[in-house]
Amino acid sequence: MNPWWGAAAASRDRLEWVAHDQVLRTRKSFDLGYRPALLDDVAHGPVDDKLVVVRGPRRVGKSVLLKDVAATLCARDDVDPRQIVYLPTDDMKEQDLNRAEIIGRDLTRSIGAAPRVWLFDEITSIAGWTKALKYRRDNTVFGNDTVVCTGSSWAADTAAVADLIAGRSGVSSISRLRILFPMSFREFVKATQRRITLPSAVSPWELQSAAVAEASKIAELEASDLDLAWQAYLESGGFPRAVHEFHTRGTVSTAFLADLGAWLHQDVDPDSAADSIALLLDELARNSTSPLNRSALAERLGYAGHQTLDTRLNRLTNSFGALWCHQIDDKGRRVAGSQSKLYLADPLLAHLPSRLRAGLARPDFTVLTEGALAVALARAVEKSEPGRWLAQDTIGYLRTGSGNEVDFGPVSSRSAAGTHMTTPVESKWVATGWRGEARVIEDKFGRGVVATRNIGDVTNPAWALLAPLVALLLG
Repeated sequence: MNPWWGAAAASRDRLEWVAHDQVLRTRKSFDLGYRPALLDDVAHGPVDDKLVVVRGPRRVGKSVLLKDVAATLCARDDVDPRQIVYLPTDDMKEQDLNRAEIIGRDLTRSIGAAPRVWLFDEITSIAGWTKALKYRRDNTVFGNDTVVCTGSSWAADTAAVADLIAGRSGVSSISRLRILFPMSFREFVKATQRRITLPSAVSPWELQSAAVAEASKIAELEASDLDLAWQAYLESGGFPRAVHEFHTRGTVSTAFLADLGAWLHQDVDPDSAADSIALLLDELARNSTSPLNRSALAERLGYAGHQTLDTRLNRLTNSFGALWCHQIDDKGRRVAGSQSKLYLADPLLAHLPSRLRAGLARPDFTVLTEGALAVALARAVEKSEPGRWLAQDTIGYLRTGSGNEVDFGPVSSRSAAGTHMTTPVESKWVATGWRGEARVIEDKFGRGVVATRNIGDVTNPAWALLAPLVALLLG
């Protein structure tokens, strides 16, 4: 699995393996040039004591990202390719990790004590992986190496932070926990080379700044192009293969949708019939704009009780397939005992039910828009303060005293300059009649944004901004 070792030992081209690597060859068939920057510090920075845990849904490109890191490191004159140790860990056990580290170091003994870069792919499937790595990092020279681990799930009681992250090298614990998301709308626009002016990204508390007002003027001139691009994004989602297929063929293949369905079935509901995931996602997609009544939903799905539903929902969120939006109060704190909303983490997941099972309706663009904005806001909060997504503490809806609801109320978010409250946002994918929703926000907060289909208006305390512009601004 490390062909660059042999090339280095024989003084051959240290990148000759790239043309033959199966993971990178597979990417060529759906490559639009998209390259996430999540591990740029590993690929381009010093080879020293780093520890990074990369999470994200399956099929989002974590294995490709590791191979890209290996290729970049191989190309560096200051790195010997034998410092790079790539290891897929499927079907491994805890004790195998100990043996792998010993054997990997022995096989590269010709470079002596030089630090290694260990790339462990899908390590979270191994029970006890955190303890195994912690022991070796605390008690062997493995602690001087750079270690990157990827995985597709995040259990709420995971020991990763306690075992691996906290207290090492004086680095903030959560800064080493990273999430590889599907493409954002901004990344989608870049990858598909849409002729749209890309505004500079802003923080989620800066959605009513002077720069945004100027961006709104430009967006109004490009409203038709933005609308078409936004609808394309809501059809394809952000999984790289899906984006390529929709961009080149006008649709996402049934094969890829079936692949996503198989992943979800395996991770979320492996003991039920294959169509259980389609039925679950259909209910979640249709009801995502309202607080979730778990008992009623469990009854509609034929579950024995809401505990069975809770298990599946927890598995879905832990696998990065969905995102909780809890009810919050005026200060952004969760309201105890209240019902929560649940948004699917990528628009394509909402299309999966109708594509894979007869009789289920296609999702509505109004619902898809609210879900996509929820994820964009959550990702922006996560970017400003890493760890919030995993803590299920990125976004929240709010009820006013008059019984109205604001889709995304202000939550606290931190920057180097201090703590800020995010701009309240209401999703209203309409071409007219937005002022009613704006008054709800104005009466409650005196400011805010209504995300519309094609209306821009920054003359009132609550602004109307095109929904795709809001997504672009959030990065």
